[in-house]
Amino acid sequence: MKWNVGASWFVHAASLVIGFFLMPFVIHKLGDGQYGVWVFINCLASYAGLLYLGFGQTISCYVAKYSAAGDWKKLNEVSSLVFYIYAAGGVIALTGACVIAALVPYFSIWKTHSVLEIRLVILMLGLNVATGLVGSVFGGVLMGLRRFDLERGVSFAVDITRLILIVVFLQREWGLIVIATIYWVLTLIENLGYLLLAYRQLPQLSIRRSHLNWEVFRECCSFSGYAFLSSVAQQLIYATDTVVIGVVLGESAITSYFIALRLCQFLRQPIEKISHICMSTAGALQSQVLAANLRDLLCKALGVTFLLSTGIFIGASYFGKALIETWMGAGYEQTPSLLIILMIGQVVALPVGVLRAILFGLGQARLPALVYLAEAIVNLVLSLILAQYMGVYGVAWGTSIPIIVFELGIILPVGMRYLGIPLIRLFREGFVPYLLPLLGLWVYSDQLATYYPDHHSWPALIGITCGGGAVLGIVWGAQLLLERLTSVRSASAT
Repeated sequence: MKWNVGASWFVHAASLVIGFFLMPFVIHKLGDGQYGVWVFINCLASYAGLLYLGFGQTISCYVAKYSAAGDWKKLNEVSSLVFYIYAAGGVIALTGACVIAALVPYFSIWKTHSVLEIRLVILMLGLNVATGLVGSVFGGVLMGLRRFDLERGVSFAVDITRLILIVVFLQREWGLIVIATIYWVLTLIENLGYLLLAYRQLPQLSIRRSHLNWEVFRECCSFSGYAFLSSVAQQLIYATDTVVIGVVLGESAITSYFIALRLCQFLRQPIEKISHICMSTAGALQSQVLAANLRDLLCKALGVTFLLSTGIFIGASYFGKALIETWMGAGYEQTPSLLIILMIGQVVALPVGVLRAILFGLGQARLPALVYLAEAIVNLVLSLILAQYMGVYGVAWGTSIPIIVFELGIILPVGMRYLGIPLIRLFREGFVPYLLPLLGLWVYSDQLATYYPDHHSWPALIGITCGGGAVLGIVWGAQLLLERLTSVRSASAT
């Protein structure tokens, strides 16, 4: 577990650095208008992610379960089923891309851009989606085997290559088709890497039509149906915002919001790796009937997630504006406030997301999926309403408010009751040990912002980040040492 989290964080740290340098380069190279069109097209293409139908989580969960039990027949039946479903989904994605490409002239958002280029970009992104669908089966196998280090390693190599190719070949003229081509070629290479590693790590793996089984299909659909609802909800929450802004406020308003959203994603993704690993680990622990270990896993993982998400929120509150101005330059005055609003929701969503992932890993997907879908619908309606009165700020609040209400009000208490963990134990083991380190970080950030207000340089921001991490580590370590010494003294006295 620690090795997988460590490997995921290392790769994500590298991806974060790449993204930080790549995103402003692309924006300045293409311009806000053309970049807004790229973001809008990608948001439309991201709806093709619904073609995963929830089977991505299914294969990860069931591979973890059946590999731990040594049931290779069931494992191959599930893997073959998902492969052929995703192959059909790839055909649908390509067909949908052709239809959208034919309708390009009827969309007003890109009437000032080359219709031919937009059509080629859409077709290329459709091909990219189809390739990713089929290849994701083998990435799911690696995650089910808990070889996140290998899966992340392939992703890291692709990220580095993408950075080099975009920097070398990107030009303003036909820039969108260049980016789309680079993404598809690297998606193909990435998924071939997953395929080779999956067969190497699991020689028993076999993808064949003869493995297709109606009973397995019914079993997987009962789980995947709810996982699919979660995918729909995630799409509504994190991708529809950009579409709402583009339709209601226009393409010029997209970039400012998307910078905040993208930065929030950069900060959120390494913490989400904990949830991804917890899901497959929960399935393995369930198959080995280790309920006590599962409860310990939840309390520790949720506590660490709370520490990291709240720590990032504190840092963003004090230094988010300096970070954005250093990163993107001047001209994005709304973005720091948007980042804070979005991060408020993540302080709740990320810790509770660990509980949600464990419930999915245990096969209890119904309640989390239905609540997530209700949360997404409220998010969409609230964003559409508030956007009329508050602009992009209304869209951000429309995202964060439902997260806080639904996650804290329903998922947390109901999920803890299902796992048989009293909320007082979660509070005692998952929150209390991290309050003192967070207090230390808050004092550090407040004093630094008060006495050294100018942080508009990368050396200053990197130093602040390292200092904040050191404060968290020192206070947390001192607290653990004190608790251990107290336990030793109590044991000696007894």
